[in-house]
Amino acid sequence: MRDLPQAKEILAWYDRHARDMPWRVSPADRRAGKRPDPYAVWLSEVMLQQTTVAAVRGYFHRFTLRWPTVADLAAAEDTQVMAEWAGLGYYARARNLLKCARTVVEEYDGRFPDSAEALKDLPGIGPYTAAAIAAIAFDRPETVVDGNVERVMARLFDVVTPLPTAKPELTMLAEDLTPLERPGDYAQAVMDLGATICTPRNPACGICPWRTPCMARAAGTAPDLPRKLPKKARPVRVGYAYVGRRADGAWLLERRPDSGLLGGMLGWPGSEWAEVQPDRAPPLAADWQMLGEEARHTFTHFHLRLKVLIADLPVDATPDRGHFVDRHEFRPSDLPTAMRKVFDLARSAFAVESAGAGKDTGHG
Repeated sequence: MRDLPQAKEILAWYDRHARDMPWRVSPADRRAGKRPDPYAVWLSEVMLQQTTVAAVRGYFHRFTLRWPTVADLAAAEDTQVMAEWAGLGYYARARNLLKCARTVVEEYDGRFPDSAEALKDLPGIGPYTAAAIAAIAFDRPETVVDGNVERVMARLFDVVTPLPTAKPELTMLAEDLTPLERPGDYAQAVMDLGATICTPRNPACGICPWRTPCMARAAGTAPDLPRKLPKKARPVRVGYAYVGRRADGAWLLERRPDSGLLGGMLGWPGSEWAEVQPDRAPPLAADWQMLGEEARHTFTHFHLRLKVLIADLPVDATPDRGHFVDRHEFRPSDLPTAMRKVFDLARSAFAVESAGAGKDTGHG
């Protein structure tokens, strides 16, 4: 067993300062014999990819209330899971969530495999997620490296090579520090350290458990690390979104294809998204009125600007694509964020239109 003073120092700190999270087993509970639920660890790790802890808490709570086991999730309808995921972003994660749950049930009798190598064979689980589940849920001595850990390692060893070039070096350094004893707690301790003390700006070096061995603190370079290569400017894509309301209050919506951005999610019929304004491509002939304000949303690789058109549709309207959803069954929360922004603009316009139509313009 590796006897690493740094690991002992941070584990002692973690025992006192571990963050309270709904998917986590506290150090005290671990010592009492309680083991983490691999399902909860997996679900949280998938949700936390590219997403903050604050944003994930509510989603995790709702998912585990509705689907408390991996078997429950595997049996869920795709549309229900996609709707519950709406707003969390990176929707391929939700599709892979279902695929993974069903694979665990069908091929592993509802039990997650306990090694990183086996976990990597499951849908949607890459090297980081596999290492995190293996370490946290099964106490395997795997090296878990997220953005927080990269920052901690860059400062601890004063690594000036910019990211992403420095990733292999930072991973190697993290691996050298990973202990054989309590590797799951250790992995969470380093992540907690990066999230609460070794923060991107104004790190609290004076109270850090690793302040003595920290090379960047000694060199005075901690606030400047890790260095990063300049990011490329995001391109802008444009398109149209059509919000149709039938005379009985039903809304015209469509389910996006499973592959591609927002795959499998509910949305408004529209055009393709391109860097040059595409053809309008309305879902049916109607008196479409373009709003004066665009719906704007930023994805990882581009900015999106959608021109929003609205129309009141007759009860016998027959669209070329999409389907009508009864107003009592439609929940704006089922929409991904970009589509909800479209709806917010359209709803306001419909409200103004209705108010205008309801005014008494006659003369007594």
